[in-house]
Amino acid sequence: MMEESPNRFARLPTPAKILLIISLALLPIGLASAWSAKRGFDTANAASVGRARDQAMVADEAMNALIARNTLAVRLAANAALAGDPANACAEAKRILAIAPAVSREFTLSDEGGAPACIVGNMAGTRNLRVAPGDFKLWVAPLRDAIYVRAGVMGGGGTVRISAEELRGAISDRDIALAGVSLIADGEELVVIPARARPGQLSVTLPLASGKMSARMLVDRLQVTTVEQLFIFLPLLMWIAAAIVSWWMVHRYLISPLRRLQRAVVNFQPGDDAGLVIPPELGPATEIHELGDAFQRAVARIEGAEREALEALEGQRRLVREVHHRVKNNLQVVASLLSIHGRSASKPEAKAAYSAIGRRVDALSVVHRNHYAELEESRGIALRPLLTELATGLRSSAPPEAQKTMVELDLDSPSTTQDVAVAAAFLVTEIVEFAMLRHPGDKIEISLRRIDELTAVLAISASVLVPDGEQNDIAKEQFERIVEGLARQLRSPLERIVGRYAVTLPIFPES
Repeated sequence: MMEESPNRFARLPTPAKILLIISLALLPIGLASAWSAKRGFDTANAASVGRARDQAMVADEAMNALIARNTLAVRLAANAALAGDPANACAEAKRILAIAPAVSREFTLSDEGGAPACIVGNMAGTRNLRVAPGDFKLWVAPLRDAIYVRAGVMGGGGTVRISAEELRGAISDRDIALAGVSLIADGEELVVIPARARPGQLSVTLPLASGKMSARMLVDRLQVTTVEQLFIFLPLLMWIAAAIVSWWMVHRYLISPLRRLQRAVVNFQPGDDAGLVIPPELGPATEIHELGDAFQRAVARIEGAEREALEALEGQRRLVREVHHRVKNNLQVVASLLSIHGRSASKPEAKAAYSAIGRRVDALSVVHRNHYAELEESRGIALRPLLTELATGLRSSAPPEAQKTMVELDLDSPSTTQDVAVAAAFLVTEIVEFAMLRHPGDKIEISLRRIDELTAVLAISASVLVPDGEQNDIAKEQFERIVEGLARQLRSPLERIVGRYAVTLPIFPES
């Protein structure tokens, strides 16, 4: 991994490298700016949360105070009313609550057994609860428009109704604006201020009435505006802008002219009369203009050297063509001389020897001619035309008794090297000649099949290749040694099947 990192960086385009280097160089400024912005956000957020919690606590205290006043007032009224004449209980309670500031005027009194002794106002949701003297209980009204507080005294108790409007008034008296207030007791909820959901609100839940009830409040917080955020991130934006502007300047005045120069060099074709044309839009950098001039001089020198090399190559090609032509003529001369001497020979053995040597010279001449033809395109010797021409030559040079010999060809079109072609031509010549001399008139089949991308099988079928069981056949033994040696030259085992010999040839892939 340590070695791969420099390689990855080296493979990046130059504009990306410059942008990366500039960004890394300015990275400390960006990090410092980001850290400063984060601290500013954290401080502002903490202050906003603190103010929201303070407002929620003030509202909680206001509602706590309201509940405590009503609880104390109804306890005093219940003590006084229940301790006196039961017939005057309501009047006595009204009198006491009338002089108590900021308390509810809706209440009910009940005796020790829980039976109502006095009901004043809308107390439809009153529960018959027993509360120990000095204790109190709270619950939400069935219509969820108020809460009831029952305070226990000696000989009974008193219940007071505190409406949602009174609770809202207690909060508004503290000059607090909340986005939503709900009181929850025993799973029932009283909505004091309907919630108005807005982004950035803080939800605060506080205990109320000594933990007998909880208050859930939504408090608006101060939000950082977009302009303030831009000011906070201004150093970071400046870092980004500096990196982009630096990259743009390098790209505009350096990379783009170099790319235009590169395109001009790439699009240049050797041999153009106009030469290398440097584009005029190379920017103000004198170094790039000097580089373009240097390219023009270098291209002019290279074109001169290429012209000289092409002239020398053409001379060599003419020389090689002349050499091949002379070799081909010499082989034809040798073949003609052998044919003349063969016709003038008096003994049949001499004529047969001259004919055998002539056929081998013809085979070599055919390979050389095909090699010379394919040399112009540098794609090897095509075996199909070579074997076709070789078979035609062998039939034409056959002795009179073998003139009716049929040679059938079934050939693919692979190409191979000269060494393989020579050995294959001699192998075909040996087998076909042996077949024509031993079994004149019998059919001979030659097939060439590509078996994969790099190999082909050359097979020759003839009746002479069937073992006849004769012993001490010197010609047959010499024939077997020759074809075995040619197979070894092809680096392939000679596959002997009754009536068929085959070898594997290396070939060129199809283009």
